[in-house]
Amino acid sequence: MISGSKIRFDWLCRSLLLALACCAAPAWAFDLPELMGLLSKQKSGEARFTEQRFVHGLEGPLDARGTLSFDAPDKLVRRTLSPRVETMAVEGNTLTLSRGGRNRTLTLDSMPELLGLVEAMRGTLSGDGATLQRYFRSTVGGSAGNWTLDLLPADSRLAAQVRSIRISGRANEVLGLEMEFVGGDRSVMNITPERPGAAPAAPAGAAGRTTP
Repeated sequence: MISGSKIRFDWLCRSLLLALACCAAPAWAFDLPELMGLLSKQKSGEARFTEQRFVHGLEGPLDARGTLSFDAPDKLVRRTLSPRVETMAVEGNTLTLSRGGRNRTLTLDSMPELLGLVEAMRGTLSGDGATLQRYFRSTVGGSAGNWTLDLLPADSRLAAQVRSIRISGRANEVLGLEMEFVGGDRSVMNITPERPGAAPAAPAGAAGRTTP
């Protein structure tokens, strides 16, 4: 026979555990649909970037800086100003590379590895969660005011080149992009969105005289 005191003790223990669980758990979890909803509000934008590429076997990082622009749903332009001027423009399935007055045009679907990387950025900037989930397994962390989006390649061809991608930001702004490559190389990009009244990006000749 179970005593009344034993029943009351068990009930108190369960009530305490339930209360602790309710206090520890957030009222809601910030997830991919909510993040995509925030990002989809930004239809276009321009930003400056600084990038460091850590290459296995080299002592120091390779530095680059330039500008980024995006127009929803699928136009993305990266213009590198330093160490040399070059442009990568993507619109739809077409990629155009420009350097030294010479242009080269390619189709993204002919290079699945590059397509995945482009879609990681375009899908995030446009708030296209369906595209991201087509190419990656995603994990969202943080809150609307300070979030991270971790992407692991689902495509075997992309996974053979890229180990992981982390995109970070605040509300509907993307502020950072980190990529870890198979073999040990790593890329870290800091992104500064252009806002009304902000100083324009430095021209190529002046880039070397500024600090990140």
